[in-house]
Amino acid sequence: MSSWQKSTFSGTGDNNDCVEVAAVGATLALRESDTPAAVLRTTPPALGALIRALKGEAMAPPHPVP
Repeated sequence: MSSWQKSTFSGTGDNNDCVEVAAVGATLALRESDTPAAVLRTTPPALGALIRALKGEAMAPPHPVP
Protein backbone atom coordinates (compact mmCIF):
# COMPACT_ATOMS: atom_id res chain seq x y z
CA MET A 1 0.00 0.00 0.00
CA SER A 2 1.16 3.52 -0.71
CA SER A 3 1.85 5.80 2.21
CA TRP A 4 -1.08 7.52 3.88
CA GLN A 5 -1.52 11.22 3.13
CA LYS A 6 -3.31 13.61 5.44
CA SER A 7 -6.12 15.79 4.12
CA THR A 8 -5.13 19.37 3.32
CA PHE A 9 -8.15 20.49 5.37
CA SER A 10 -6.66 18.97 8.54
CA GLY A 11 -4.77 21.09 11.00
CA THR A 12 -1.10 20.72 11.82
CA GLY A 13 0.45 18.99 14.79
CA ASP A 14 0.21 15.53 16.30
CA ASN A 15 -3.09 15.93 18.17
CA ASN A 16 -5.30 16.72 15.17
CA ASP A 17 -7.62 13.97 14.00
CA CYS A 18 -7.88 13.92 10.23
CA VAL A 19 -8.91 11.99 7.16
CA GLU A 20 -6.10 10.14 5.40
CA VAL A 21 -6.02 8.64 1.92
CA ALA A 22 -3.75 6.10 0.21
CA ALA A 23 -3.68 4.70 -3.31
CA VAL A 24 -4.09 0.92 -3.51
CA GLY A 25 -3.79 -0.11 -7.15
CA ALA A 26 -6.83 1.31 -8.94
CA THR A 27 -8.68 2.05 -5.69
CA LEU A 28 -8.39 4.52 -2.84
CA ALA A 29 -8.27 3.68 0.86
CA LEU A 30 -9.67 6.17 3.35
CA ARG A 31 -9.36 6.22 7.14
CA GLU A 32 -9.62 8.54 10.10
CA SER A 33 -6.40 9.06 11.98
CA ASP A 34 -8.06 8.32 15.33
CA THR A 35 -9.32 4.90 14.08
CA PRO A 36 -6.65 3.74 11.60
CA ALA A 37 -7.79 0.10 11.59
CA ALA A 38 -11.17 1.03 10.03
CA VAL A 39 -10.43 1.47 6.32
CA LEU A 40 -12.95 2.29 3.60
CA ARG A 41 -12.04 1.39 0.01
CA THR A 42 -13.53 3.17 -3.00
CA THR A 43 -12.68 4.18 -6.57
CA PRO A 44 -11.60 7.65 -7.66
CA PRO A 45 -14.82 8.21 -9.73
CA ALA A 46 -17.05 7.17 -6.81
CA LEU A 47 -15.21 9.40 -4.35
CA GLY A 48 -15.34 12.29 -6.84
CA ALA A 49 -19.11 11.84 -7.24
CA LEU A 50 -19.57 11.85 -3.46
CA ILE A 51 -17.50 15.01 -3.04
CA ARG A 52 -19.40 16.78 -5.84
CA ALA A 53 -22.74 15.76 -4.30
CA LEU A 54 -21.68 16.97 -0.85
CA LYS A 55 -20.48 20.29 -2.24
CA GLY A 56 -23.75 20.74 -4.11
CA GLU A 57 -25.74 20.10 -0.94
CA ALA A 58 -23.53 22.43 1.07
CA MET A 59 -24.00 25.24 -1.45
CA ALA A 60 -27.77 24.81 -1.93
CA PRO A 61 -30.14 26.90 0.20
CA PRO A 62 -31.74 24.86 3.00
CA HIS A 63 -35.29 25.66 1.79
CA PRO A 64 -36.65 27.04 -1.48
CA VAL A 65 -37.16 30.79 -1.32
CA PRO A 66 -40.77 31.72 -2.31
